[in-house]
Amino acid sequence: MTKVLVLYYSSYGHIEQMAGAVAEGAASVSGVSVVVKRTPELVSEKVAAESGMKTDQDAPFADPAELANYDAIIFGTPTRFGNMAAQMRNFLDQTGPLWMSRALVGKVGSVFTSTASQHGGQETTITSFHTTLLHHGMVIVGLPYTWEGASIMSELSGGTPYGATTITGGDGARMPSANELEGARFQGRHVAELAARLTA
Repeated sequence: MTKVLVLYYSSYGHIEQMAGAVAEGAASVSGVSVVVKRTPELVSEKVAAESGMKTDQDAPFADPAELANYDAIIFGTPTRFGNMAAQMRNFLDQTGPLWMSRALVGKVGSVFTSTASQHGGQETTITSFHTTLLHHGMVIVGLPYTWEGASIMSELSGGTPYGATTITGGDGARMPSANELEGARFQGRHVAELAARLTA
């Protein structure tokens, strides 16, 4: 079996929904097993409650050391000023032992994200995330234009060649659209197919 990990951080549920769609797409590929996990929260329970953060997420917390157990890892993070969230950065900063042992070299890495606005840093978040993956020697996979939803003009929608994205709105009320979720499924399926080829 080709093993795929969908690893995400989500404050308000947008990336959690996208992660579910990514996992669904990856699991649709024959011979692929998918695990969904999340990074631990860094803020206190008090701050999370006051901020209205979604704390009732089903995915268990991941341990940095376990990343070596997978053939592909698809990372999801909301954007923070054009970069990944601190919770994801903190998690990745604990992967030094994996870098020392070259444990992730040749594994597939991919990223999806969310922003509050259409031009809120979707692409910079993903491409800056790629830097860490490249330091680990991972093979980066994006969201190719064979996903036709990337080119629609009938609605406001996320979706970049770097990875699936969603737009939440300034108040966070907008959840991922059908098109954005389909982009996430496509990305999961695409990554899983390529990972399966590499591990064959």
